[in-house]
Amino acid sequence: MFEPPFVAADRFDAQLAAQGHAVVSAATVARSFAVDATQWPALARFWDDLPADDYLKDGGRYRFRRHSCFVADGDRLSQAPHRAHWQPLDYNALHGGIERMFAPIAPGTIAHPTWNRLLLGLAGVASRLKGERPWFIEAHQFRIDTASGIGRPTPEGAHRDGVDLVAVFLVARHAIKGGESRVFEAQGPNGQRFTMHEPWTLLLLDDERVIHETTPIQPEGATPGHRDTLVVTLRSGGFQGP
Repeated sequence: MFEPPFVAADRFDAQLAAQGHAVVSAATVARSFAVDATQWPALARFWDDLPADDYLKDGGRYRFRRHSCFVADGDRLSQAPHRAHWQPLDYNALHGGIERMFAPIAPGTIAHPTWNRLLLGLAGVASRLKGERPWFIEAHQFRIDTASGIGRPTPEGAHRDGVDLVAVFLVARHAIKGGESRVFEAQGPNGQRFTMHEPWTLLLLDDERVIHETTPIQPEGATPGHRDTLVVTLRSGGFQGP
């Protein structure tokens, strides 16, 4: 595995602006977003209760998820009415163009004291990158498992999301191999590959400038494993919709 190219707390904003992506360690996330790191395990337990994603066009049963929307305006975070997740075909050729209504994120997850800090912390990152404004946030809890042998974190392949900022937190890796993160310039030849393995490592992506994907995962032994992530997208001007 290639180790993540971690960047220090006082430099990740600058690297994100210069290169379009940055990888932040869990310790730096906790320090930068004022999170009590002892609370991480309690938050991660909410990934044990995710319904199956019934929209996978490859017929797979390897992805489980919940989805909810929020608006961050300054230091205020409010939950938006539950809505379908929608992406245009230009950004998601496999699942774009359809309204996908997923189960909402559980109230206990949203009430966890770390939740607001993470989302407001990301809104601050987006404002420093793009300018201060309200941010329309979609949060996705994902579990990719290997009960059927192969799990695909990004079945659509390398892609953009049609937003301003994408944040990918690794929540857990258990009994798997694979799951390499890959980031490429959207308009150039350069790219980087690495594997996030420390819980609450964060990958930040300027969605206008880079494309990203995660390679499939396989069981490491005889027992099925899984990879849990929290994917948060932030967009100015409103939520995406048809």
